[in-house]
This record gives sequence, structure tokens and C-alpha cells, in this order.
Amino acid sequence: MNKTSFVYTTYIATTPEKLWAALTNSEFTKQYFFGREIVSDWQVGSSFKLMNKDKVDHYGEVLVCEPYRLLTVTWSVKDVEGERMSKVSYELTPLNSTVKLTLLHEDLLEKDIRKDEGKIEGFNNGWPVILSNLKSLLETGNILPAF
Repeated sequence: MNKTSFVYTTYIATTPEKLWAALTNSEFTKQYFFGREIVSDWQVGSSFKLMNKDKVDHYGEVLVCEPYRLLTVTWSVKDVEGERMSKVSYELTPLNSTVKLTLLHEDLLEKDIRKDEGKIEGFNNGWPVILSNLKSLLETGNILPAF
């Protein structure tokens, strides 16, 4: 099986502290992440859950937590054979009054990328929409109008 990665970079007019809070606080995530809340204590080795109401959509383990700089978690991926783990990293790089945010979703199978091509919440479309919503929320106080 061929493994692949998905990378997305955006620049957000905010501070690393505000961006970090938006990535790790459920009150923020439910605003820009399709209504989902993220739950964790963000200690290395701790679990995290991405909750859609009372249902766990994704879950994993915190691998790296360096506040305002780097957050890496394992990420559950539903697959034909069941559930397996990939890895998601958020890297924050301050640039004057802007933060460069790079998302890296690793250890995906090629079929994960292909099967989600037509879905708004798939990897190809989902991450860009989520991060665009995050950018808009931090810069304007609102998510994108269509979502």
C-alpha cells in the first residue's frame, strides 16, 4: 500500500497564543471545525477526541505538545479494513504580526485521498475549509458564510 501525506499552509493575522487557543480549545473548534469539539488535556501521551455532539468522530494520542509552536497527534482514519492511525501536525511559525500555520497529515493511504475527492469533509476539501474557517474566525470574528 502506498502511503502519502497532505500538506496545507496558510498565513493568519493573529498571534501564536490566539492560534494555539483556537487549535486546542473546544469553544473555538466547534465554531470552525464543522461543529466539532476537541477534548484533551494536551499532555504528551494523553488522548484527544474530536466530538460531534455526543459521538466521537476522530480520536488519537498527543505525540508532541510545544505550546505556540508545534502540536502533533495520531489521528483515527476509518478504512475499508477498519480503523487505523495517521498523524496530524500543526506547526506555528511567527512572522511579525502574522503566523504561518502548516498542517501536515501523514501516513494516509492513496485511496484515502482519492475516495474523499468529492466530499466537503474529506482530506482534500475538509482541511482547506477547516483552516480557511479558522483563519476567517481569527481575523474577522466570523467563519466563511457558506459554512
